[in-house]
Amino acid sequence: MAASHEIQYFLGANSPAGFYSLYSELLPPETANAIYILKGGPGCGKSTLMRRVAQRAVQAGETVEYILCSGDPDSLDGVVLPRLGAALVDGTAPHVVEPKYPGAVEQYVNLGNCYDRAGLRAIRGKILTCMDGYKEHYQRAYRCLDAAAGIQTDVRTMLAAPALEEKLAARAHGILSRELKPKRSAPSGRVKQRFLDAVSHKGLITLFQTARAQCTRIYELSDRYGLSHLLLTHLLAGAVMGGYDVVACPDPMAPERLSHLLVPELGLAFLSASPAQPLPGRPSRRLRLDAMVDRELLRRSRARLRFAQKVSSALTGEAVESLSQAKAMHDGLEALYNPYVDFARVQEMADRVAEELLSLA
Repeated sequence: MAASHEIQYFLGANSPAGFYSLYSELLPPETANAIYILKGGPGCGKSTLMRRVAQRAVQAGETVEYILCSGDPDSLDGVVLPRLGAALVDGTAPHVVEPKYPGAVEQYVNLGNCYDRAGLRAIRGKILTCMDGYKEHYQRAYRCLDAAAGIQTDVRTMLAAPALEEKLAARAHGILSRELKPKRSAPSGRVKQRFLDAVSHKGLITLFQTARAQCTRIYELSDRYGLSHLLLTHLLAGAVMGGYDVVACPDPMAPERLSHLLVPELGLAFLSASPAQPLPGRPSRRLRLDAMVDRELLRRSRARLRFAQKVSSALTGEAVESLSQAKAMHDGLEALYNPYVDFARVQEMADRVAEELLSLA
């Protein structure tokens, strides 16, 4: 994984409904100068090329946003160069990306040309066997996540009484009046969607360091039961109406719900944390959302909540195990392909792309 000071997000999620994509949010093609869409199979050097271009951009003084692979956070799926209005992205399944303005904005980079096709034909049978098993492990992971999400939804439905929603709305109003006072005569702010969380082969991951890299004031939302969405939706609406650009971070286990909200221009972040995903370091403020739930309701539901947490955690663990098995098979695929890839050619392509992008400055 990239260094802790770098800005890293996910644009895809292993979710209960399968792979959930936010790749349309990479960079608006209407305002972009250049988007390079990388095509090619396993082990062909897509991540290698993007890291090479990112390294050249950093050396040239550019800010780089790294898009990590949700299945394997040590691998890159995209790179954004915000000042240049440019990006590179892995456009292969499951996050298929196709051009909207081909040639004018987007262009393909075909890394499949770096394969020794004659050599790969000789190991065709091994490749087919490995590819089929890889997909089966992902399908099992999604089934486990779907079952876990159903339990989590049941918990939220049980606890999110109207009185709690009113409390959280009132707390959000207080935060808005204190931290996000509307700008004068400013247009509405823009919303950029990014995942800060992932269910990966390494387990549950939250890129808290990305928020720390952009925000010095952190509100920790202590949230054992997944209730922060009820607060964050009010903060999101208020911030945008007030003229602030924000980064809205959905929950991979329920992508229609928010887990975090960043307002980089104010150096302000609202980050959900739980016993399973604790916030490292000290926050500026801590809001105990769990303490806002009706105490009598919590007392009556204690056994049910413990059971739900235990079963949901076990199902998520099974999903992670399946993702680990998928990762092992993907590593096997890459090991099959790597000897038949011309990496010198990959590096030449990376340097050409880097020079073209840096010429936009």
